[in-house]
Amino acid sequence: MNIKYYSRPGCGLCEEGIELLKIVQEDVPFTIEEINIETDDELHEKFMLMIPVVEKNGEIVQYGLLDYVTLLEGLAIDEG
Repeated sequence: MNIKYYSRPGCGLCEEGIELLKIVQEDVPFTIEEINIETDDELHEKFMLMIPVVEKNGEIVQYGLLDYVTLLEGLAIDEG
């Protein structure tokens, strides 16, 4: 499973979020595709007030202040 992680450089919440995703990754296998929203005007406009954003299969799992339980539950669905 591939997870898209939308962030931007210099974002403290984004740095914390990627570390949290790596912890969740120990319990649920997935790959992380980090996407810098500053490289795409459309993504920047869509996510600039939401980052960090975790997306699975085109649906947002969580954004902003991320937490372990919500990510674990959202990413573990359909595993098996």
